[in-house]
Amino acid sequence: MDRQAWIAVSLCVLGLVGWQVYMMRTAPRVPAPAVASASASPTPEAANPAPASSPAGVPASTPAPFAPLVAEPTPAAYEERVEVLANPDLELRLTNKGGGIREARLLHHAGEGGKGEVVLNAADLLPIGALVEQPSTSALPEFTFTREADGSVVGERKTPEGVTVRKRFSFPTAKGPKDNYVIEMQVDFRNDGAQAYTNPGYFVALGSTIPIHPSDLTTYTRAVWFRDGKPKSTDVNWFAAQKYPVLGIERRAEQKVFEEKINGAAWAAMSNQFFATIVTPLNGPATEIWARPFEVAHPDSPPLRGMEGAMGMPGFVLQPGETNTQRFQIYTGPKLYAQLAKFEHGEAAIMDFGMFKIVCQALLNFMNLLHSFVGNYGVAIVLMTVCVKAVLWPLQSKANKSMRKMSALAPKMQALKEKFKDDPTKMNTEVMKLYKEHGVNPVGGCLPMLIQFPIFIGLFTMLRQVAELRNESFLWVKDLSQPDTLFTIPGLGFIPVLGTPAGLTVNLLPILMGATQFWLMKMTPNTGDAMQRRVMMFMPLIFLVFCYNFAAALALYYTTQNLLSILQYWYNQKQPAPVLTPVVPERKRSGKGKK
Repeated sequence: MDRQAWIAVSLCVLGLVGWQVYMMRTAPRVPAPAVASASASPTPEAANPAPASSPAGVPASTPAPFAPLVAEPTPAAYEERVEVLANPDLELRLTNKGGGIREARLLHHAGEGGKGEVVLNAADLLPIGALVEQPSTSALPEFTFTREADGSVVGERKTPEGVTVRKRFSFPTAKGPKDNYVIEMQVDFRNDGAQAYTNPGYFVALGSTIPIHPSDLTTYTRAVWFRDGKPKSTDVNWFAAQKYPVLGIERRAEQKVFEEKINGAAWAAMSNQFFATIVTPLNGPATEIWARPFEVAHPDSPPLRGMEGAMGMPGFVLQPGETNTQRFQIYTGPKLYAQLAKFEHGEAAIMDFGMFKIVCQALLNFMNLLHSFVGNYGVAIVLMTVCVKAVLWPLQSKANKSMRKMSALAPKMQALKEKFKDDPTKMNTEVMKLYKEHGVNPVGGCLPMLIQFPIFIGLFTMLRQVAELRNESFLWVKDLSQPDTLFTIPGLGFIPVLGTPAGLTVNLLPILMGATQFWLMKMTPNTGDAMQRRVMMFMPLIFLVFCYNFAAALALYYTTQNLLSILQYWYNQKQPAPVLTPVVPERKRSGKGKK
């Protein structure tokens, strides 16, 4: 690429970093909900408040450090009762308030800082699987729970219209020794009255979600639905007032509720960066999605922004004595692609790998395969990098040889630029003639970079949301899914991108990544003019800033890649210097038997 191309690439990267800094500095706050929650409805049928419990992702073995910022509920007429349904991987706490899942505790996934357990759904918001007419205003009626002989839990209630609603929660037969996070929910509507019953439609609660760590990207805290073979979503930032960039002029006021018709959706979910609750109706598609935001306090950061949601289902008509049975599959657990890909309704699409989906899938499967042999994800990432580099080694060696030839041609190219400095067209023609004369491909050094770009983007997309890396350590890194912060310098939190509200974080792996990239660029043969080389020297700094607070696994991959590239350049430089011998084209044959 010529100087203009390199400058354009550098400006694009700088613009991306600048946009990220601007969005971090001007991130809007989510409005507090207008009402407390569906479980806190000021009606006589509402339930008493539940004991304080941890929202999603908060360690369960310690007192909950978060307090939902919601209004105090009105005293109600019945007491909450909780029934426990568990398997070796998952513990469900079913509440008689709405007959849903009050909390889902993931027994083998530690919470923030490696403490306690990850808890999905906040106890004082909509229970997962609760049935309501309108999520914003409906009260949660009381269910009576009983335990069946097969271990399942059944909740039952009777409506004023004489319809008996019976809900059965059970675990399906386990398909493997671990990672069993699927629940079956069967709902029977039986008309015990003397008149026909018409249900205009109802909502199934999807529960709530908040980030696991304060540093998690808010764009992953979202409601997701799957329709026409594609995932669609809205994240928690949608609710805040929207302003035109830079100008600061408001273009849309803040929103209290998100509602959209999603006729034909195969499933709907509440998701954060690493975990999700996916509700799949097995009798027919969903018709509507509903969500609203809330905030929870955190002792070491600004309030965390969360969402709760519900999925609309079509209505039905029941004649006296008839029963309508609806079945739902609920997945509440980590975003494990290997597990989600086994489902039949496209649940794996919640990973949202984007246009590099094939690359993400291949790298994730290969990383997990290596982990099954070595038992450490840090080592698996290093070995994966070595394998990728080994495949690209011959291509990179050829590119290095081409760059060495380009470097040897630099004096002649400079002479041509001086000679034809007033005629750019003639200069470019002569330069291309010089390349052709010596058999040099001017874009030969760019091909490995173009091949590695999808790999880098695929890793960047994949490593940010796979739950396998959570709390996985490597050398000094405590959690490969988070930045490898060694310590924090207080008072410097104002520094863009590199700082947090607590101060300037010192992350070692991104610093090593930037240093090795700078070393690599110093070793690379000079194939351009002085301006191009100066622009290129800023690239390590740009990548350092861009990747500083991302997952340590990404910096580990890129640092290992740089070290292997340095080794290859060193090996190539030990080879004999290229000899610039003009290429003599073969003369055409003229006439039969004549050379």
